[in-house]
Amino acid sequence: MQIAIIGLGKMGGNMVKRLLRGGHQVVAYDRDSAAVDRLANEGATGARSLEDVVAKLSAPRAVWVMVPSGAPTEKTIEELATLLSPNDIVIDGGNSNFRDSIRHAAALAEKKLRFLDAGTSGGIWGLENGYCLMVGGDPTAYAHVEPALLTLAPKDGVAYLGKAGAGHFAKMVHNGIEYAMMQAYAEGFELLRASEFGYDLGNLSNVWNQGSVVRSWLLELAASAFQKNPNLDGLKAYVEDSGEGRWTVNEAVAHAVPVPTIAASLFARFASRQDNAFSLRVLAALRNEFGGHAVKKA
Repeated sequence: MQIAIIGLGKMGGNMVKRLLRGGHQVVAYDRDSAAVDRLANEGATGARSLEDVVAKLSAPRAVWVMVPSGAPTEKTIEELATLLSPNDIVIDGGNSNFRDSIRHAAALAEKKLRFLDAGTSGGIWGLENGYCLMVGGDPTAYAHVEPALLTLAPKDGVAYLGKAGAGHFAKMVHNGIEYAMMQAYAEGFELLRASEFGYDLGNLSNVWNQGSVVRSWLLELAASAFQKNPNLDGLKAYVEDSGEGRWTVNEAVAHAVPVPTIAASLFARFASRQDNAFSLRVLAALRNEFGGHAVKKA
């Protein structure tokens, strides 16, 4: 089938390549013309603007937006809404808030445009392994683009989940779980490293991946990281978050669903960004006040 990919970064560019390998016709666009040229050399049809993207697609057009969530996605979808024709399809494959996806679906429907929110997981490994796709939105749009979805995903790795917002809500919770899994691995490896046994963490990670109940792709990545850099030298203990963990905790509060592990993993990321945290200085001061315990001066 014919489809456009807007945003040719780490994931978008590889998605274009995987679609080309599957025999699809792909129109590729990015503000970085060099990225467009690279993929044009591999068989994609390069576009120089959103207007050019639309001009190079046949109706009903299918346009997959793979740009950062927030303002870039908002601006791209708003502009596409002025360029596309009734029955065309807009797919948001970024990490957008599910409420934004519900709003986008309603706004596009007023222009008789169809919308899909496609939660996309797979990172830089998706080109070879495929992308797990969690899709919500217009069911007729899903049926139209299903051939591309089946190419992008590994076997049994794509599902239509329901009305608009369902895909990005599922991806939000997926990422919240990911936060908690990563935190559990991180804490466990720190305890192993602190022990007297001198573990080779790369080797142990690899052993755990051979049939243990904690085996996972994340653990495979941990093994790879430890094998490249056993002590993780040069890395700063600063962990960013892209929003999904916060949204997961917010929705848990709204629905009165306890998610203490996910919440704790999110707060651990916040703590990683604090240098000489005030809360810890308060603890030191209180111990000194009530028990005369020694304090360390900065």
